[in-house]
Amino acid sequence: MTQKKTWSDRFEGSLHPAIVEFNASITFDIQLIEYDLTGSIAHAKMLAKTGIISESEAQQLVNGLETIRQEYRDGNFTPDIDQEDVHFAVERRLTELVGDVGKKLHTARSRNDQVGTDIRLYLRDQIQQIRQQIREFQQVLLTHAQENVETLIPGYTHLQRAQPISLAHHLLAYFQMAQRDWERLGEIYHRTNTSPLGCGALAGTTFPIDRHYSAELLGFGEVYGNSLDGVSDRDFAIEFLNAASLIMVHLSRLSEEMILWASQEFGFISLTDSCATGSSIMPQKKNPDVPELVRGKAGRVFGHLQGLLVLMKGLPLAYNKDLQEDKEAIFDGVKTVTGCLEAMTVLLGEGITFRKERLNEAVSEDFANATDVADYLAARGVPFREAYNLVGKVVKTSLAAGKLLKDLTLEEWVALHPKFEADIYEAIAPKQVVAARNSYGGTGFEQIYQAIERAKKQLELN
Repeated sequence: MTQKKTWSDRFEGSLHPAIVEFNASITFDIQLIEYDLTGSIAHAKMLAKTGIISESEAQQLVNGLETIRQEYRDGNFTPDIDQEDVHFAVERRLTELVGDVGKKLHTARSRNDQVGTDIRLYLRDQIQQIRQQIREFQQVLLTHAQENVETLIPGYTHLQRAQPISLAHHLLAYFQMAQRDWERLGEIYHRTNTSPLGCGALAGTTFPIDRHYSAELLGFGEVYGNSLDGVSDRDFAIEFLNAASLIMVHLSRLSEEMILWASQEFGFISLTDSCATGSSIMPQKKNPDVPELVRGKAGRVFGHLQGLLVLMKGLPLAYNKDLQEDKEAIFDGVKTVTGCLEAMTVLLGEGITFRKERLNEAVSEDFANATDVADYLAARGVPFREAYNLVGKVVKTSLAAGKLLKDLTLEEWVALHPKFEADIYEAIAPKQVVAARNSYGGTGFEQIYQAIERAKKQLELN
């Protein structure tokens, strides 16, 4: 038998079954039940503190809510779609447990400020979890960097070989991207950590509530100073999905490089069996499924951000039912980001091996040291642009002759310009090319060791 709706006495007819299903959110907002119970407990205690209900009634409410929590954890509280949402489901079960006193819980509260409180409590916890995952991801990057300061890898611009760099330098670039993600989420946490509880439906309440007390019980740092804003604000959710999107951008960029590096054409890394799969028909294949999935899932999070922006852009104050659509975007955004961070951390920690011999070959088989030849001449008084043009001609003629710059004889170098001396070979050796870039933030080995120490200090921050 269909249970009576909380608001049914206002209506003469019953809700159409299709609309019951369309209107319900219990299938997904049940994820908020622990937060809904926690928020309701704080609300009950506040009602007692302000004398709106008695201490005895508040204790009955708290005991009933904790019973529901345990029932849910034990798998014995599984509300169905007829109960519309998690808030009504909890209130109905509470009344079954403690009787009419359960009907007092919603005094001085609306579902509008209630759901706003729940989603903030949920997202606050998720932000902290994601920040911890970012730290674990950074630690794996840092470990690889420490092991590969003097391992060289081709650096690219336009996906063309540009200059050799330290592999550690390359990995630490992603460390810094992740650091910004960690810091960004910390800023968003503070704006999420604001309580709308007590804002009511839109205009506050006639009861003498103490919003600061309930906020304190829930660990909120602030309370909304405008009730209209409190029930309708979803800026914090948009900011979170924006931060989540940037995390996915960074993971996807690293994924793209891992996919390229694992290819036969690059051959910079090998995939271990624990993080790769095979082909259904080609026995020689080892596929980089993890980075491919991460790269694909990035668009999923971007879509949630765009969806929430479009959702909010036309909503008049205050609460509108459209806002029911925020939860699935947030839930799936959290699930996707946490899953991808975990998978990429495992991939980096256990799923790849850098092929150092191949990397050493790669930095010795191209003209990535051409800039250093120009710098060599410029350091000896030749105008850089003149040196640049000269080296461009050298590269052209060397390509035609099937030679690399290191293959030119000293006589050939001197014939090109009298400033060349025997130390040109040392100047264009890959390790020297890297070591020479000792400007702050550069790939020079001295700079890398300093960057590693800075990274260690960043990981100590909470």
